[in-house]
Order: sequence, then C-alpha cells, then structure tokens
Amino acid sequence: MIVVGIDPGLGCTGYAVLEGEMGSTAPRLIEAGAIRSIATDALPLRLLQIRTEILSVLQEFSPDAMGLEDLYTEYRFPRTALLMAHARGAICLAAAERGVPVWGFAARQVKAAITGYGAADKSQVQQTVARLLGLAKPPTPHDVADAMAIALTAFRRGGP
Repeated sequence: MIVVGIDPGLGCTGYAVLEGEMGSTAPRLIEAGAIRSIATDALPLRLLQIRTEILSVLQEFSPDAMGLEDLYTEYRFPRTALLMAHARGAICLAAAERGVPVWGFAARQVKAAITGYGAADKSQVQQTVARLLGLAKPPTPHDVADAMAIALTAFRRGGP
C-alpha cells in the first residue's frame, strides 16, 4: 500500500510518500519534499500552485490513501487557521480529483502516535521520524518531518 502524508500550509506544504503493509511500524520512504508558494503571489495563485504540485505527486505515485493534518486553531492566531484551511481545501480537491481517500489526523494524535507524547515539540518529531524511517539525519524543514509523521500514523492506524 502507498500512503502520502501531507502537512498543509500556505507558505510551505510538506509531503511524504511511504510504501508498506497497513499496520506496519516500518514502511519504506519513497519520496518527501516541500511545496513552497510565493508569498507575494495572490492567494488564488498560491492555492493553484499547491493543488497542481499535489496533483503531480498523486499522479506519479498513485497512493491508496492520503493522511492529512486536521485543521486546528489557537485563539491567538485565527488567521493561521484560515490560511491553513485554504491550503487544506486545495489539497482535498486534488485528492478528490484523483479519487484518493483522505484520512484526517489531529496534530496531537500524530505526535502521540509517533513519539508517545501528544505535546511533543518539532525536534522530537524530527528525531523520531528519522529513527523510525532509518534516515541518516532528521528531515528538514519540519513540514516534511510532519508529513512523514502523518503518513506513519496512517500506516499504524490504518485510516482515520
């Protein structure tokens, strides 16, 4: 089975493609990367870029499912949640266009599944993902590490 994990963001969207058996604790990393939109571009152009690049990943790897971080917000930063929601919408649209089911996971759920602690910090997630996937060093940027963690969670949980 192939699962793509996505850490959505308007400025930087991380993605990771893993292959293995559902329920496996050790799927194989096929590819990972970051989609960076141009901050000076208008919002519709940034969303189009995210959708187009995610579609390209989905077309290349034909995943069986997509793990996607759920929308969350902190009362202090409502704008961040709104921008993330736009990016999530473009990503969900790409998945729907390719017929890929989307499994949403809360950030705390992903952190707990990967590190055993739902409030783990970014460096803990990066270190744990590197160990679980047998990487020589922690993946960067953290958006890519988060995408790997989301894909690993999808494998471990077998869906939402």
